[in-house]
Amino acid sequence: MNPGRELFEMLRVSTSLLLLLTGVAVGQDRPLVYDVEHTAAEQEAPQIPAFEDLPIVRPLPDPFAWSDGSGRATEFADWSRRRHEIRAELERFGIGEKPPRPEQMSAEFVGGQLTVQITENGETLTLTSRVQLPEGEGPFPAVIGIGRGAGSLPTEIFSDRKIAIIGFNFSQVMSHTQKRGQEPINRLYPELVHIGAYSAWSWGISRLIDGLELVADELPIDRRRLGVTGCSFAGKMALFAGALDERIALTIAQESGGGGAAAWRVSETLGNVETLGKTSRAWFREDMFRFSNAVERLPYDHHELMALVAPRALLVLGNPDYEWLADESGYVSCRAAHEVWKTSGIADRFGFSIEGGHPHCRLPDSQRPEVEAFVEKFLLGDTAADTAVTRHPFGDTEHALWHDGWSVGKSTYPQPDTGNVETITVEAESGVVGADWQVLEDVRASNGHYVMVKSGLDSPQQVPSGAAALLQFEVTVSRADAFYLYARVDCPSADDDSFFVSVDDGEFLTANGLGTRGWEWVKLTRYPLKAGIHRLRVAYREDGAKLDQLSLTTYPFGPAALAAEQKQAAEDK
Repeated sequence: MNPGRELFEMLRVSTSLLLLLTGVAVGQDRPLVYDVEHTAAEQEAPQIPAFEDLPIVRPLPDPFAWSDGSGRATEFADWSRRRHEIRAELERFGIGEKPPRPEQMSAEFVGGQLTVQITENGETLTLTSRVQLPEGEGPFPAVIGIGRGAGSLPTEIFSDRKIAIIGFNFSQVMSHTQKRGQEPINRLYPELVHIGAYSAWSWGISRLIDGLELVADELPIDRRRLGVTGCSFAGKMALFAGALDERIALTIAQESGGGGAAAWRVSETLGNVETLGKTSRAWFREDMFRFSNAVERLPYDHHELMALVAPRALLVLGNPDYEWLADESGYVSCRAAHEVWKTSGIADRFGFSIEGGHPHCRLPDSQRPEVEAFVEKFLLGDTAADTAVTRHPFGDTEHALWHDGWSVGKSTYPQPDTGNVETITVEAESGVVGADWQVLEDVRASNGHYVMVKSGLDSPQQVPSGAAALLQFEVTVSRADAFYLYARVDCPSADDDSFFVSVDDGEFLTANGLGTRGWEWVKLTRYPLKAGIHRLRVAYREDGAKLDQLSLTTYPFGPAALAAEQKQAAEDK
């Protein structure tokens, strides 16, 4: 531990002891909710580097580190400004700018329906929501359920506790498969054609909350006890909404997967999961996908998306039965995010429960008490409710190495040039080259040569048959481990950016979307291999994709040659 970090820990422990001795609980003064949408809205806009100037950060970025590199913001008094920086990075590189509250708004509550009208640039957008009110006078806590009622959670969790239920019709703002520039929100903000759905939908939920304020005399809702929930893509929506509107006291993100609780960096090291390059392009900024093969340049990750909710309450629900959800990544991300709440002495305001054995978006009985505890504490004020929830099936997953560099001050994250990494790299022209391929020259390629299938031999729908269509290699690994298959390729367009790959006569996998700017290393897939000899096969898919080298490595972010190229590129800027 460095001296500065050691001093901070001593002061933190001393302060905690003092508060306990004087009868004041650590974190007791942290607000449970705020009266405004964005507490740092009036602060100066953070300076965000250009894409080409972003540094390489392979483990999860430090949520406490100032963006300009000037130190760390571990005091709660600094959290609002640091949160402002993370939000700015998220908007700049991930979802696009969330517009502020417009000046011209109106709302009415008639016949159980809340109607909110928002006018901007001479255009009006209308939101309508059914409101289920409990019996009595109120004011009542409320949950905003995405799509219908209480989202995908059982309605009675809320209705039996006299909590109002407000539905959010997200399609009134932007469709699930947005057509850029043609969505309802684009009439109000035609200049924001680049924004993703998660910016637009978060804006819509915030305007719904504004509407509750405008009809406060007719609709008895306690706006300091608002929750939001949704599942799957709506689970991501709930998470973004809670992260970007500080008037939401409780966020419940159910089975949100990649683009939600899961960290992009960690997901890259897993199998067939929703990675940054595979998620919906409608949901995020168009230019976010520059990070598809360079997630280590992303200045934030989704542990920090979750951290934007702090010091308010967040419960993350997972379902590991569905591989696509990347719940192992979600688990690692949750462990990292939890450090933010812990540092402020409010660890019980964040919880995660990852439990299988049930259909997608259907809460099992085993998770229900955990949801009820968060509802009881943060919507009903029952301080005795037990929200210390950290349930998961990933006991063998090493999570600390992703965040211990900043959470304890000493990183154990593996580096590509250390002895515990095994890498085998082969030249594409060194294997058995099928007759459909050609070996060509390029001084920028390794050994001055690369391979490319002959012009006109496209097979995007099925794996071509016969030895002529293949590149075949024998490789030997010395240990049983997860090996990541990387390739050094030049894939100039979306029509020339893919191959089929297979190991040990297994099923061919499609490696698509490998677009590069010149020769670059890209990840193809991951294989669990035993010690010994293995056969690697590559079949052509698109005729303009050039292949220089292949590398099997136990290092998740590629061979040492990739790290060297990235370092050189950074030095050349």
